[in-house]
Amino acid sequence: MQDQFRFTVQATGAPAARAGLLHTPHGAITTPVFMPVGTNATVKSVTPDELLACNAQIILANTYHLSLRPGGETIASLGGIHHFMRWDGPILTDSGGFQVFSLGHLRRLDEDGVTFRSHLDGSTRRFTPEAVIALEEQIGADIIMPLDQCIALPAEHDVARAAMDRTSRWLERCVAAHGRGDQALFGIVQGAAFADLRRAHARALREMNLPGYAIGGLSVGEPKEQMHAMLEVVEPELPADRPRYLMGVGAPEDLVEGVARGIDMFDVVLPTRIARNGSLLTRLGRVNLRNAQYVGRDAPADPTCACPTCRVYSVAYLHHLFHCEELLAYRLATIHNLWFMTTLIGDIRQSILEDRFGGFREEFHAAYRPPNQEASVQQRTRRTAGRAGTRADSPVEV
Repeated sequence: MQDQFRFTVQATGAPAARAGLLHTPHGAITTPVFMPVGTNATVKSVTPDELLACNAQIILANTYHLSLRPGGETIASLGGIHHFMRWDGPILTDSGGFQVFSLGHLRRLDEDGVTFRSHLDGSTRRFTPEAVIALEEQIGADIIMPLDQCIALPAEHDVARAAMDRTSRWLERCVAAHGRGDQALFGIVQGAAFADLRRAHARALREMNLPGYAIGGLSVGEPKEQMHAMLEVVEPELPADRPRYLMGVGAPEDLVEGVARGIDMFDVVLPTRIARNGSLLTRLGRVNLRNAQYVGRDAPADPTCACPTCRVYSVAYLHHLFHCEELLAYRLATIHNLWFMTTLIGDIRQSILEDRFGGFREEFHAAYRPPNQEASVQQRTRRTAGRAGTRADSPVEV
């Protein structure tokens, strides 16, 4: 495995930013990196070729959803996920633990694993650490996550400690069950919003000498300042020669501040989800394509953007597509938002390589207008609390 998975830090910047290179069996990844989310082995509305055109390096797929359909055995019989979806680059699969957590009343947790009812047909399913590893080995991603116990915030200290300890025990079982040498199994640091737990868990996982380390259980309703504080606690405890992955986090401002706190890998559904609602990301903030002010504007939605959408189509045309609910609207907006995220993370990386990350960070925040934080926290809380599988389409936003 050491020959196929190597991570090298190429440059650093204050306070803890770094640029690196992560080698995988399906190619090298320059870090920091943003990973588009392809829940069902597809990033919604775009093809693998379009992902490449958007400079995507690695994508994320979801073990929970793929276990329900088409199933791990089917993917394995079709040559593994890379061949199945015709993506030759690196792929990461999460364990599905967060999705199971989100099922609420549809799941029952015990020391051995979790029993849950499918949000699709109500059938009873069982996830154990060993079963999840078997699924991920069938799926065949380059980087895989262990089954962990994620809890909602705020949480009591004893509840967070119990979930953290169970995550450690499950990780040991995942490591023992994992046999594919062409996959890197990361550990997941838990501990809710308690500095002592986060620090202790990071130290314990460091002793396991894993290929990489993820930080889970954040962006589940807590203020960003609290998330930043937990990253600052964890960062110095993790080995500097291994990649660090902040799970489920990646709004534009999160990329900048996460990198500042030593994070190398990000993923979030936000760029594709808001694209389907008519919102475009720009360096000044979000643009709502449904606004009437764009009816007759024959200019790109973002004049500074070089993405395939902005190079060809006017904001008036995009407004028209959303007004008519044409499927092309979702595709073009998604392409723009993915381009924006990969370009932003690429610019962050370049600023680190050129030893000017501090200035880049200041300039970004001076120009960018993020959504109201209180409203964003409320939205994340509602999404987390509402991911109980009561809707027929999915237990999570994808």
